[in-house]
Amino acid sequence: MIKINLICVGDIKEKYLKDAIDEYKKRISKFANLNIVEVKENAPKTNYANDIEQNLKKDAENILKFVKGYLIVLDPFGKQFSSVDFAKKIEKLALNHSEISFVIGASNGIHQSVKNLADEKISFSMLTFPHQLMRVIFLEQLYRAFTINNNISYHK
Repeated sequence: MIKINLICVGDIKEKYLKDAIDEYKKRISKFANLNIVEVKENAPKTNYANDIEQNLKKDAENILKFVKGYLIVLDPFGKQFSSVDFAKKIEKLALNHSEISFVIGASNGIHQSVKNLADEKISFSMLTFPHQLMRVIFLEQLYRAFTINNNISYHK
């Protein structure tokens, strides 16, 4: 069974999002060992580019402590997939890797050092989503990928 690490900057405070995350974690557990890691967000004290950059660097240091295996960064400028193509991607990666790490950054993004280490950058949309909601969207699509790959009627 493949191990998937979802490394997220920041925590979830909203109960409805926690409930959705828990539901998808339960569903995914039939197909993969899912480990969700929350690293503390180093929110900048100002909107000055230098403050944001310094905090993104601190976030990157925390993120990289948990990266194992094949690294995929969620990035709005990464490659986009249909749900079926994403399922094929997961299936192919599972054949060649025992562990995959996905990274969801904070509201200010992900430091370039993490992007540079990524084996791949993927985008779920050109739209901007709150990073807390992106976690739910990602987990739903991961579950959808497993149902597609296992011929389970969930994907429409």
